Amino acid sequence: MIQRNKPPIKHAGRLKDRFSAVCIAIACIPLLFIGCAILTIIAGGVTHLSEAVSSAEVLFSLQMSVATSTISTALCLLIALPTAYAFTRTNMPCKRAAETLMQLTMSLPYIVLGFALLLMFSSPAGKALKDFGFAVVFQPVGIVFAQLIVNLPFSIRMMLTAFKDVNPRMEFIAKTLGASSFQTFRTVLLPLCRNTVISTFVLTWARGIGEFGATLMLVGVTRMRTETLPGSVYLSISTGNTDTAMATAMIMLVVSAATLVISNVLTKPIGAARVSNRKRPRKDD
Repeated sequence: MIQRNKPPIKHAGRLKDRFSAVCIAIACIPLLFIGCAILTIIAGGVTHLSEAVSSAEVLFSLQMSVATSTISTALCLLIALPTAYAFTRTNMPCKRAAETLMQLTMSLPYIVLGFALLLMFSSPAGKALKDFGFAVVFQPVGIVFAQLIVNLPFSIRMMLTAFKDVNPRMEFIAKTLGASSFQTFRTVLLPLCRNTVISTFVLTWARGIGEFGATLMLVGVTRMRTETLPGSVYLSISTGNTDTAMATAMIMLVVSAATLVISNVLTKPIGAARVSNRKRPRKDD
């Protein structure tokens, strides 16, 4: 029985090209929107950047943001790594409920989380901590707690995703060779999740730099005391000093760009540079 060849589908390539063109056009919409916002910050802040950099108040807010964000990010990783391990590698009870609780905090507005902290540290237990010398409300240490409650669920979520993607077989083989759970975690799991750990640290740190809602609710914005970079922008706008506000926003933009560059450099595959630098073999060889 003779089979006739089916006629080729006409304009298949054109349909594919049209779909690609539509996707590119849609992708240009957020790029244009975000690009205009960034250009607005650059245009308004670059002319007053030197004044902001020489301002003692802006420098204080920069130092406060860097210090508190670094401390809170380190605490986030110290908590997120063992928490993600417990969720993915142990028989921890109520794991599903715990993961749901973490995701629930991610969906809450930051100002609500800050209000919850304010109620916690204003309670009798919080006042007792204050009597022992551990004051949080309207104190710089409260900035660390505000950044911690905002960024900790994000850090745990990123590490959870990374740990779940690792095949447990490699850890099982390490344990059969005599490695303990901690040795397996340190020598097998962490190296396999190296890029995610670095990305989590950098992104959490950048989110800490820009955190404002929970900080405003817990410690307020007091000049030269609890003033961070977002707080400095808020105070400048409140007093009508939009030039300083735009310059401070420009500093935040530069810091964010630097963190992205550092993240891309650190998360580059170890062998990528070596492979790219190797000369391609000649045809004569």
